[in-house]
Amino acid sequence: MTVKDVTLKEMELRIREAQPDDAEQIVAIFNPIIEVGSHTVFDTPFTVEQEREYIESLPGRGIFLVAEAAGQRIVGFQSLEPFANYTHAFDHVGTLATYVSPGQRRQGVARRLFQASFEAARQKGYEKIFTFVRADNPAALATYQGQGFSIIGTAKKHAKLAGEYVDEILIERFL
Repeated sequence: MTVKDVTLKEMELRIREAQPDDAEQIVAIFNPIIEVGSHTVFDTPFTVEQEREYIESLPGRGIFLVAEAAGQRIVGFQSLEPFANYTHAFDHVGTLATYVSPGQRRQGVARRLFQASFEAARQKGYEKIFTFVRADNPAALATYQGQGFSIIGTAKKHAKLAGEYVDEILIERFL
């Protein structure tokens, strides 16, 4: 077997906290996903500096994890933040976003990120994770449901991208 034949399932995958110096690799994954325009409601690519600033400005209860494969190559990331900062009524709720490099999907990256994020969320006092998934992204919805998320509703015409409305599926998971 050559190195090119090795899948992530056969490699060591390390989950760790994101660092500002990871910004370049993160946007290298994130921006092509944004540019495709069918997997996220983000519609504008990020600069490395914007991503670095985001990582540096995470709230104290924020969680940002990266999945790192051999050679310190980031292949996915997941961020969790408090649902709201205008009231303490939602302190137990976090919102989650998951992104995996297109060439590394269906190889356990998201599963490992979820495991680590759930544990970190419990340690930071979260009891529930709430998020949205584009209704036209069934693969992402299946991934979240596979991690115990339940559909609780649909936000009709919730996003407007390139002049077209997109519904979003509301999902939640109790920790």
